[in-house]
Amino acid sequence: MWSNLPFDLLANIFSFLSPDSLACAKSSCRHWHQCARCLATPESPRRHPPWFVALPNRSRGLFCCAYNPIDDSSSSSWYMLPLDFLPIPTRPVSATAGLILLRSTSTTPFQLAICNPFTRQFRHLPTLNVTRINPAVGVIELDPGHQFGELNFRAYVAGGMSEAPGGGALDEPKVEMYDSRCDTWKVIGSMPVEFAVRLTVWTPSESVYSNGILYWMTSARAYSVMGFEIATNSWRELSVPVADRLEFAALVQRNGKLTLLGGKCGGDACIWELGEGDVWRMIEKVPFELGMRFLGGKGCWDGTKCVGNNGIVCLYKDLGSGMLVWREVADEGRWEWFWIDGCCSIRGQQPQNFQIKGLLLHPNLAHSSLLNA
Repeated sequence: MWSNLPFDLLANIFSFLSPDSLACAKSSCRHWHQCARCLATPESPRRHPPWFVALPNRSRGLFCCAYNPIDDSSSSSWYMLPLDFLPIPTRPVSATAGLILLRSTSTTPFQLAICNPFTRQFRHLPTLNVTRINPAVGVIELDPGHQFGELNFRAYVAGGMSEAPGGGALDEPKVEMYDSRCDTWKVIGSMPVEFAVRLTVWTPSESVYSNGILYWMTSARAYSVMGFEIATNSWRELSVPVADRLEFAALVQRNGKLTLLGGKCGGDACIWELGEGDVWRMIEKVPFELGMRFLGGKGCWDGTKCVGNNGIVCLYKDLGSGMLVWREVADEGRWEWFWIDGCCSIRGQQPQNFQIKGLLLHPNLAHSSLLNA
């Protein structure tokens, strides 16, 4: 594993060594000597692609699997990370700053937590001001180039059901924001009730941030997109291309723009990009042969999931199934499709197959004092 770590990640690791340990590392080989002399700084760009982390939809004493894209030529690219350090059952929500945002499944009121599967750190976030269940969650990473080990993000919670004054439940219109720098939640506005209903019932946790707006995909009747403009606390709705014909639809950010992936029943999977005037423009199709391989020849896109960031988009289903990856080729300015085998064996062990949520993150090996607060 150490021989496959990229230069800038090694430099970041070396920056946490004591002087005597750093001296030993520098004497190991010429490559490590050079790396130790160029220790990473907070402004160091991330030149390596993120890892794909496959987490169980619900975890309690299980494990997750991490795929290292630096060495994708063999099955040794997959690593198993135990999750037995999580004290409660959880569901993954999002990745930010090399950490994973989780939602508790052991308590009825909604609560978020955060963990680092590489350092086995875990921490609950404070409780919300308004007790609610099943809201939509959006996450924004602040200053992505900031030093690892420091929490620097905002989380937004919208919709959900709260307790009515006279008993029963109501659709909660208040929107709350958590800022990791002050470790508090605050109510920042409200939303139309009809939007709250759709975010509560028809929206998964995934969100995408692009150009000052948080977006969620909703699946009420036909697919549509809900947007929350943070600066103005205003809400908007966008249509989805051929929405009534899509078996799956997902949002990602690509090159700073909102991008939509969708698969049609018995047809192709296409990729659209949102342009001026909120007009969708198709920019790519999944190659037919790779699409059939991904679907097992069945021609059904139902159950497909997607995760992406600026330089990579991944289509996946479960842990053991293969993954379709569309990624930018470094220094060439073009995008290519790749096939990645599913996680069927790790160091001679065969992990059990299960439904997953995939996240993309850069491994964060720095212990955070805030995670243990």
